[in-house]
Amino acid sequence: MKQIALPISVRVQETLDSFVHGPNQAVIDHISLFAKHPNRSPVPTYIWGENAVGKTHLLKAIAHELRKLNQPHGWINAAQDSTTARVFDPAWEVILMDDVDQFNASNQQFAFNCFVNALTPTSGLQRWVVAAGHCPPKDLKLREDLRSRLGWGHVFHLEALNEQDCRLVLQNHAKSLGLKVGLDLEDFILSRFSRDLNSLIKLLEELDAYALQTKRAVTIPLLKSMLEDD
Repeated sequence: MKQIALPISVRVQETLDSFVHGPNQAVIDHISLFAKHPNRSPVPTYIWGENAVGKTHLLKAIAHELRKLNQPHGWINAAQDSTTARVFDPAWEVILMDDVDQFNASNQQFAFNCFVNALTPTSGLQRWVVAAGHCPPKDLKLREDLRSRLGWGHVFHLEALNEQDCRLVLQNHAKSLGLKVGLDLEDFILSRFSRDLNSLIKLLEELDAYALQTKRAVTIPLLKSMLEDD
């Protein structure tokens, strides 16, 4: 698909309210309880699931809640530059780890160091570690001391959404972009394109950009025109 420059920059905030939970109400309840209260248990949480089911969204939603509480947090993901020395910040009250299944040796060492510090409270501060990965803890190809800690606490499987929930994702994101998407266009998208959340959102944002550039309504003919313009 052709990459289209957005004429207007739209930033949709990843929050707990904007997450379509579908069959995942238990994990949302757990995260909401821990993220929204300044005093929380130090027991770690691990969330696993296939690509594009919303794991990164949930971690960013936790970060959003922490900012509202003025609580600093650390963030580790597989894409970070491992050549730069990183040091645990004792001011962090929560440590978030994304794509742990892809961590290289350097990321694993830093993540383990964060775990050690998180589980050794200083000044009465109990730190919460929340991590996300592609597979359950027992299947992670990581150093054993890190793998065991990731599976020590609360473990949740984030399940993929069904068609009705995918429709809700489309509707909610369209609303956040100020778009009116008809039922016929929803049917067209869900019957012809990947239903993973990243793909659906990307398609909708590129369609929004194309509609702004061409000054046309968001319809099936417009989507076809955008694809032909690739």
